[in-house]
Amino acid sequence: MKKLNVVIWNEFRHERTKEKIKAIYPDGLHAAIKSYLDKNEDMEVSLAALDDPDQGLPDERLENIDVLLWWGHAAHKEVDDALVEKIRERVYTGKMSFIALHSGHHSKPFKAIVGTNGNLSWGREQKEIMWNLMPSHEIAAGIPDHFLIESEEMYGEPFYIPQPDALVFGAWYEDGHIFRAGACFNRGAGKVFYFQPGHESCRSYYNPYVLRIIENAIRWAKPTEHGYEIEDKCPHITAAITEEFNQL
Repeated sequence: MKKLNVVIWNEFRHERTKEKIKAIYPDGLHAAIKSYLDKNEDMEVSLAALDDPDQGLPDERLENIDVLLWWGHAAHKEVDDALVEKIRERVYTGKMSFIALHSGHHSKPFKAIVGTNGNLSWGREQKEIMWNLMPSHEIAAGIPDHFLIESEEMYGEPFYIPQPDALVFGAWYEDGHIFRAGACFNRGAGKVFYFQPGHESCRSYYNPYVLRIIENAIRWAKPTEHGYEIEDKCPHITAAITEEFNQL
């Protein structure tokens, strides 16, 4: 059986430069997620980082990814635009799916794929209640009607994203803010999921429900086909008509 090729991309800067963050995620927050996912025998999970050669995603690797998870925060502008376009194209043709984690709402790939500036409201770290809004959805499998995250950076509305195709989770914070915390988008033949928890100074990637949701999202996002190419032309227009049109 062919394994699902999953790559977790992370800036991997905070964990190497800030002792407080390193104490929480000594091998990187992407490694904490991988440690959980490695129990799945049908997944081949690997890591990539911004400072790796080719920013962790050379062509030969990118072309074999089924689901790409993306965590970015302080270095969004450093991501190469050519790489972003390759990611967007693979998602739109259904060859790969994309999962944006936490500050990935401002990442270049998420904004390019979904069509958003990614802006939102934000505030201090505080208690968060994650509400399961669509318990019948595949991503919500095994998740109770709500669960507590002891400390998480507050993201609040308005969140300038297009209307999600499915809103699976909503968040409420102790300051009273609400947020669309788990949103699905269909783009071309590909799937996108945005999931809010995961601030670097919080322990959200040790929360069993957060990790289960990420696992579920990977399975939901699994490409059903190998993708397809769309020719940018109309078969009903002959070469003669095209030439005539170009002369107008």
